Amino acid sequence: MQPTVAVIGAGAMGEAIIRGLLRAGWDRDTVTAADTDHHKLQSLADDLGIQTAAVATDAVAGREVVVVVVKPNHVIEVVDAIAAVVSPSQVVLSVAAGVPIATYERRLPGIPVVRSMPNTPALLGAGAAAIAAGTHAERAHLDKASAILGAVGVVVEVPESLIDAVTAVSGSGPAYVFLLAEAMQASARNLGLDAAIAEALVNATVRGAGRMLTETEVGAASLRERVTSPNGTTAAALAVLEEGQFRDLVDRAITAARDRSAELGGS
Repeated sequence: MQPTVAVIGAGAMGEAIIRGLLRAGWDRDTVTAADTDHHKLQSLADDLGIQTAAVATDAVAGREVVVVVVKPNHVIEVVDAIAAVVSPSQVVLSVAAGVPIATYERRLPGIPVVRSMPNTPALLGAGAAAIAAGTHAERAHLDKASAILGAVGVVVEVPESLIDAVTAVSGSGPAYVFLLAEAMQASARNLGLDAAIAEALVNATVRGAGRMLTETEVGAASLRERVTSPNGTTAAALAVLEEGQFRDLVDRAITAARDRSAELGGS
C-alpha cells in the first residue's frame, strides 16, 4: 500500500518521513511537502524531486493522507487552515507530540484522524512508532498510517489512552540509551581508556546489543543470561546495578515520563 501523501511541516521528522517513503518505493509525484520555510522546500524539491507547496491547503488537495508534522503549538493553526479543504475521504495523521485526537476532531468534524508517536531513530529509518485511531478512523485508515510510518521503522497499534506510555517508553527511550552510553564512556575513561577508544567501544557495543535484540528473535532476559557467566565479570557488574535498584529506577523514570506526557497533553 502506497497512498498519496501530503506532509505538512518539513522539519527533521517531516523530512525523515519523506525520505523514508521514497526509499520504500513511493513515486515522487505522490508526495507533497508544505512548509513556511521557502529555502527548506526548495532544498527538498532540488534534492528529492518532490512537489512542494508554500501553503498547506495547496498540498492537501488530492492526497489520501495528510501528515501533520509541526510543533504542537502550531497544530491548531495548521488544522484550522486545512479544515475547509480536507474531506472524509482523506485521513489526517498526527505526528505532533502531546496533541490529543480530540483537538483535531473538534476542528475537523467527520474526518478520520490517526494519532502517532514516533521517535528520533526514524531519521535513520530505524524508528519505533505507535498509532491510535480516532472516532472516525477505520481499518483502512490505520493501514495507510501504518504504511507511511512503516517506511521509517516499526509500527504498533494502541488505544489513545496508552500513547502517553508509548511516549515514555519509545518516544523518550533513545535518551535513556544515550545517557547509559554517556555513563559507560565516562567510566571507561576513568579506567584509563582514551576518550576516542571509549566512545568507539561503547557505541559499537550499544549498536551490537540493539541488533541482537532485533535480529536474533531472543528476548532481552535470555540474551542477558547468555552473557552472564556465574561469578564472572558481567555478573559482578550486574550485581552492583541490582543492588542500586536499577530496575526500580528505570521503572520510576519511565513512569515519570508517562505522567509528564499526560500532563502536557491535558489528559
